[in-house]
Amino acid sequence: MSDHEEDFYENEPEYQDDEMEIQNPEESVEIFLPETNAELIPSGERITTPYMTKYERARILGARALQISMNAPVMVELDGESDPYVIALKELRSKKIPFVIRRYLPDG
Repeated sequence: MSDHEEDFYENEPEYQDDEMEIQNPEESVEIFLPETNAELIPSGERITTPYMTKYERARILGARALQISMNAPVMVELDGESDPYVIALKELRSKKIPFVIRRYLPDG
C-alpha cells in the first residue's frame, strides 16, 4: 500500500463485526449476530408481536445483502443467483438468516 492509502485507513474506525447497532432513534430495532450461548425466550414470555414489520424486514435484508456483497458466507444453496438482495431474501424465507432481532420498547 502507498503512504496515501495507509493515511486513509489509519483514521477509519474499527468495524465491530459481532453486532450492528442502529443509530436512528426513530427505529428501535437492533440486529445482532447469534451467539452460541444466547438463551432463547419462550414464546409465552414475549411481549412484542412475532411478525416482522416492513421496516425491520427492509433493514435486515439490506444489512444481509451488504454482508453477502462483501463475501460473507451464504446460508442457503445458490441456484444460479448472484444478486445479494435475492440471496438475502432467500435466506429470510428459509429462516436461515444469521441475525437476532432485539426490539426496544418505549418503557425500556
